[in-house]
Amino acid sequence: MVHDNRQDSTGAAVGFMLLGVSGGLGLDMCAKALLVNYSLEQFVFLRSVIGVSIFLLIAKQFGGFRSLVTKRWRWHLLRTLLSTCTMFAFFYGLARMPLVDALTLGFTAPLMVTALSVPFLGEHVGWRRWTAVIAGFAGVLIILRPGATEISLASVAVLFAAFTYACMAITSRKLAATESSYALSVYVIAGPMIVSATMLGGDSWQVPDARGWVLFGLAGASSVVTWVGIIGAYRRASPALLAPFEYTALIGGAIAGYLIWSEVPDRWVLVGAAVIIASGLFVVYREIGGAISRKWLTVRPRR
Repeated sequence: MVHDNRQDSTGAAVGFMLLGVSGGLGLDMCAKALLVNYSLEQFVFLRSVIGVSIFLLIAKQFGGFRSLVTKRWRWHLLRTLLSTCTMFAFFYGLARMPLVDALTLGFTAPLMVTALSVPFLGEHVGWRRWTAVIAGFAGVLIILRPGATEISLASVAVLFAAFTYACMAITSRKLAATESSYALSVYVIAGPMIVSATMLGGDSWQVPDARGWVLFGLAGASSVVTWVGIIGAYRRASPALLAPFEYTALIGGAIAGYLIWSEVPDRWVLVGAAVIIASGLFVVYREIGGAISRKWLTVRPRR
């Protein structure tokens, strides 16, 4: 019996992705609670400081500090810029809209990853998956209802964050062959830390109380789990296959929003979310179905 290493790699990639999604949801919940009383600049700074500190403490588990050595500084600087834009834009929107609404718009990122994997990674995306991508963005229009309601700056910020996040996912795959997971994780947190530090002062800083420190600590730890999971996933499998698994956070976000903040999404958000999720699941079906078909044609006996 021949062991299928590709199948093991895909399974591990999905596991890493689900780990990253769980960490991301924890981070979003902490952010939602903290941004009521603390500024966006302070949240990004303390979340990043704690995240970087945890990464430095566990450096030995990832090959030590030598794993940070790189010759591809331009790529890391680009990822740092993308990470900073993602963080500020998404949390700006999250603080001003219901959790599930922000997550739903943010999870257009997997569809963007599928589209961007063609020009930047040279991957093949057939017309059916392109149709799914277009349908997913139709789901966004259902949620935003341009013309019927005013499109808020918060919604625009979240969609922009989704785009910059998708670009980061693509660069993770691009650099996977030469860069360590540790380097790919640390630099994208260190960048926002430096940028936010320059913005602190005056009304943008207040000393956290005990509850605040706990939430900031959880946010920093969640960010580490998020990056380790997501980067570990994209190192092992195609973005077009992995990205839709991130939709699982929508279920957790809806439950948390209802139980903690008494948020109930309106029918347009539910319809739009259903369209976006269905589009993502179709992308998975096409990717996995095609892989199974190719494998069957390879191993089935000749008649």
